[in-house]
Amino acid sequence: MGVKVDDALFDELETALIMADAGVEATEKLLAALRAKVRKERLEDAAQVKAALRDILTEHLAPLEKKFPVGYASPIVVMIAGVNGAGKTTSIGKLAYAFQGQGEKVLLAAGDTFRAAAREQLIVWGERNNVSVIAQDGGDPAAVAFDAVNAGRARGATIVMVDTAGRLPTQLHLMEELKKIRRVIGKADSQAPHEVLLVVDGNTGQNAIAQIRAFDAAIQLTGLVVTKLDGTAKGGTLAAVAAGSQGVRPIPVYWIGVGEGMEDLQPFVAREFASALVGD
Repeated sequence: MGVKVDDALFDELETALIMADAGVEATEKLLAALRAKVRKERLEDAAQVKAALRDILTEHLAPLEKKFPVGYASPIVVMIAGVNGAGKTTSIGKLAYAFQGQGEKVLLAAGDTFRAAAREQLIVWGERNNVSVIAQDGGDPAAVAFDAVNAGRARGATIVMVDTAGRLPTQLHLMEELKKIRRVIGKADSQAPHEVLLVVDGNTGQNAIAQIRAFDAAIQLTGLVVTKLDGTAKGGTLAAVAAGSQGVRPIPVYWIGVGEGMEDLQPFVAREFASALVGD
């Protein structure tokens, strides 16, 4: 006999969602839908209610599930942003590996000239993946991006990924610099950047919402990469993104990072994510 369906069960599920950083607005919306479904379908034990919540959450997150498009331009220019520590440069290395596995020819641009370590880290990733890296010592990140787009075209690359500096979004000069990089990429290719991705640390909870809002306002994001969802982070922040709460719009999540390994950047699948969030 399962646990009975009562207010204590709903309180438990509400707490689980809040603890997973789903935010109050998304949590209330999900639970209202769950209560309606429980009444309508006369669900009578906890396992059924959890299964129902998984279904509701899957539906709620479905708008964020989108396959990264390739092949519609050559090269596809991808600008990648994110605050320091989010796992941006590592994610670029993993994406280079994944794209090569799909037969794409990848070129990287070390546009994070603000941090020498980031440039060196990207060059190491490039060597490990046998991918060319366009870099300069110091210099202007927009110039690196411009060179990389032209080099990508000249060398027959199919994907050019441009790393950018990752200071905090509250530092306005960073946002101005990112806008400039975006404009300059457009001068090298009038259709570019084709994709503008933000790498977000899944552990930062509601702070991630503020980051998404700030970067989206500055550089018009087309997708998210959510990292560090292994271990304690539940990444319920995505429920808040899907709800369009706190001034964010539902931006597609192309990949989630679930570990340190090269293959640990996986496409976002709403149902799998919902199951991990709700548990069995």
